[in-house]
Amino acid sequence: MSALDRLEGYVRRRGIGVAEDGDSLPVGLTLLAAGIAVAVLSPILWIFLRAADVGVESSIAMLSRSSMIDILVNSVGLVTTVTAASVLLGVPLAILTVETDLPFRRFWTVVLALPLVVPSYIGAFAFVSAFGPRGALADALAPLGVESIPTIYGFHGAALVLTLFVYPYVFLTTRASLLSFDGTLVEAARTLNHSRWTAFRRITLPQIAPGIAAGSLLVALYTLSDFGTPSIMQFSVFTQAIYVDFNTFGRDTAALLSLELLAVTAVIVALESRVGNQGSESYAGGGGHTERTPLGAWKIPALLFCAAVTTLALVVPLAVLFMWLTRSGPGYAGGGFAFEWVYGWNSTYVSLLTAAAATLAAIPVAYLAARYRSTVSSLIDRATYVGYATPGIVLGIALVYFGSSYGPAVYPTVPLLVFAYVVRFLPQAVGTTRSSVLQVDAKLVEAARTLGRTPGEAFRKVTLPLIAPGVIAGAALVFLTTMKELPATLLLRPAGFETLVTHIWRVQEAGYYGQAAVPALVLVGVSALSMLVLLVQDGSLIKREERTDE
Repeated sequence: MSALDRLEGYVRRRGIGVAEDGDSLPVGLTLLAAGIAVAVLSPILWIFLRAADVGVESSIAMLSRSSMIDILVNSVGLVTTVTAASVLLGVPLAILTVETDLPFRRFWTVVLALPLVVPSYIGAFAFVSAFGPRGALADALAPLGVESIPTIYGFHGAALVLTLFVYPYVFLTTRASLLSFDGTLVEAARTLNHSRWTAFRRITLPQIAPGIAAGSLLVALYTLSDFGTPSIMQFSVFTQAIYVDFNTFGRDTAALLSLELLAVTAVIVALESRVGNQGSESYAGGGGHTERTPLGAWKIPALLFCAAVTTLALVVPLAVLFMWLTRSGPGYAGGGFAFEWVYGWNSTYVSLLTAAAATLAAIPVAYLAARYRSTVSSLIDRATYVGYATPGIVLGIALVYFGSSYGPAVYPTVPLLVFAYVVRFLPQAVGTTRSSVLQVDAKLVEAARTLGRTPGEAFRKVTLPLIAPGVIAGAALVFLTTMKELPATLLLRPAGFETLVTHIWRVQEAGYYGQAAVPALVLVGVSALSMLVLLVQDGSLIKREERTDE
């Protein structure tokens, strides 16, 4: 009897890891999935160890400094403002495109979601180029005698740019909730003499609150973890301060700030979980919609609202990028920052490696969570999501600490960079794979077992071909997200290993806008492919919307 068999027998006798249906968890698969979860959690451990080396008294003294408190206030203020603004944009836009007779609703649905494909740091770069003190708008107004325009730098500039490029998270999740919502409930409220506003406030809003909360969580986590936009807008937040301290030998401060940033992240996740759980029953809708609300005199203002958001979030950044391609002169050419296509290959290379590695790691975790539901499998599944909630700058710092102290052979190398990407984006592969496994009829696997197939053979012959579309979709999402990751790439890339994002960052710091045009457009184009993945994954939502139009 092998050691694995003896361990499995011990587990069964002790009742450890029993699934909800009474079956014991396969020990080999459980150990493999648990090992993957531990690997994902390991970088966070290094931050705690590094912060512990500072000492309690020194840590309190550092975190109590006025500059540290300002960073905390700035970060929380930015997250709160961007999240609130995204809700104020995303929810009305979702209602307009689902519940009203807005003209060209499907067109607006697509274009209002597209700002999500523009990396926020490229959007910030474009807005500074257009509306900065020496930008295109200032140049255009100079002949008219306007010597200066209000600065776009600082809190308001960072909040504006981030809101424009992350509100689609709220827009998309709210639309999904509205499309799943049983509209006959509102019709019943209207027959009881409730006004449209009262029916919305008392019936619709509680039903779609979990969708709004889910989108708000994505916005808050993105805003808190974003490094590029606050840096370009010269606004001091956690990520920007961590990067500066780390590169100026203030590594104790960087570690403490990273720990504080993780604490704020945990608070945000806990708040969203509480809101989502309070409205969890609201998802049980039938998806039946009544007639769309006529806008009447509000039709033109609604169209202008959609057009204004689209112009600022999509037309302006794309116009600026194409302007960079055609203009010449200082800031647009030269500087020794000529773009080389090898940067694009490097981005593609590490993204493909990450997609492959994340897919291989996701399959055992997703299969265990979907087929053997238990406390153990749930904990393993949730553990893989910690990396996704960990800001890239914190993950990068943790792996730098590890590599420089204990793994000089792997730091800085491509494998360590790929590992960081996998830790960050593994949940994207786990989520799509788990959903696909849940759709596979377990009786098919049982039939293969009765024909003498081993569990491994049954998985390869039956399950894997059926879940292949979900696995491929998860790999595509990981690939596309990896292409855009900035802070982890800046901190962990090997010397001389330039990618699209590192080239864009270098020319941004030097102010040579034109040299960023080609890589930025390539990134936006590749990111746009993510919308195709979303359409494939959300095909059921599209079909439900088509039924409401009939």
